[in-house]
Amino acid sequence: MNARTKQRLVIVTGVIVIAMALILAIVGGGSAAKTVSIAQAASGDYVNQRVQVSGNVVENSYSTKDNILTFSIYDPDSAADAILNIAYDGGAAATFGNDVTAICTGKIDESGTLVASELVTKCPSKYESGMDALGVGQMIDYGEKVLNKTVKVTGTIQPGSQNPAGSGDHRFVLVDAEDSTIMVEVLCDEALSSETIADNAKVVLTGNTIDSGKFVATNVAIEG
Repeated sequence: MNARTKQRLVIVTGVIVIAMALILAIVGGGSAAKTVSIAQAASGDYVNQRVQVSGNVVENSYSTKDNILTFSIYDPDSAADAILNIAYDGGAAATFGNDVTAICTGKIDESGTLVASELVTKCPSKYESGMDALGVGQMIDYGEKVLNKTVKVTGTIQPGSQNPAGSGDHRFVLVDAEDSTIMVEVLCDEALSSETIADNAKVVLTGNTIDSGKFVATNVAIEG
């Protein structure tokens, strides 16, 4: 191997090493995020650091201006009163709203606001778990907190309230198991058996409430 060939080999090797170092720096800097609590994030110890924080959206704290969504989150499982302000330049999912769990990833600026580059939202598990299906009265009490969000609700079918699919009216009326004066009209396009929608049948519905106050069921199951 002559001197010129050795010189070329050294140069090529150096270029490869530099390129790999740059790639690792870019990938590592963009993806590494330290998971911290809301209290830690609000302490001021993580300014200009990339972190991931999870909490519930403070009621009516969110607004959008110049396509920037701003809101605050708190920790429902902590006795601390710490609140963290979030700014997110992106579109929020349909599940976003009061008391929804928000997982925010980004950097904390000098003002203590987490400028999020990623935002993932999900309904609290109490709205989704089959073991914790809401009663009709509970669902109504939650109001806008569960509006247009997927939940499970349980109750009994009001006698004589059934209508055929596609009738343009409610499919049946679901009555609260503990208070028969509390009820909700149910819309459903599914083909249901006569056993499923029999008078006084105990059922568990999966679906969501809409602005009219009716419940749109995507699944109807007999409560076992």
